[in-house]
Amino acid sequence: MEGMATKPIRTKRKSKPEKAHIHLRVNSEPVEVAFAPHKTLLEVLREDLGLTGTKHGCELGECGCCAVLVDGRPVLSCLALGIAVEGHEVDTIEGMAGGNKLHPLQAAFADLGAAQCGYCTPGMLLTAKALLEQVPRPSRDQIKAALAGNICRCTGYIKIYEAVELAAAWMAGERAEAPKESVYGWQ
Repeated sequence: MEGMATKPIRTKRKSKPEKAHIHLRVNSEPVEVAFAPHKTLLEVLREDLGLTGTKHGCELGECGCCAVLVDGRPVLSCLALGIAVEGHEVDTIEGMAGGNKLHPLQAAFADLGAAQCGYCTPGMLLTAKALLEQVPRPSRDQIKAALAGNICRCTGYIKIYEAVELAAAWMAGERAEAPKESVYGWQ
């Protein structure tokens, strides 16, 4: 080994991973957040902003549990990168109620028992909210089509559809009540 030139051993320095730094509005409030750039919007909402109402479901965009509204349109937050919402408005279930007053959809879901375990409910409610903002009095078929990407493992969907119809009536200023067969079964 004598006379052999040796190269100094270089060690790679571990550098801190860069963070994405974005500004957006979440539930009508300005927010500034820094996070690893590979994170999904779902992860940013839950892990970095502490908004755990948005649920982890399949993480494949197939169940709708993670649906939030971005600029008023339903988006599957498990498929969207957090950096993609820079400068946008994101609405989560935490921002749906007006202070202590439930949104009519939330009240209708509660009154009709449309939420069973509740896991799919945030995505259902936000998707239904977007529908009612576009179509104030949707038909049953329009409700079915709008909610088709939201899977519920507990209900038969009828109570969910009826809750959306009831909320639409309330939002239109109509006096409407829950159908008795939904609440009490057929008589």
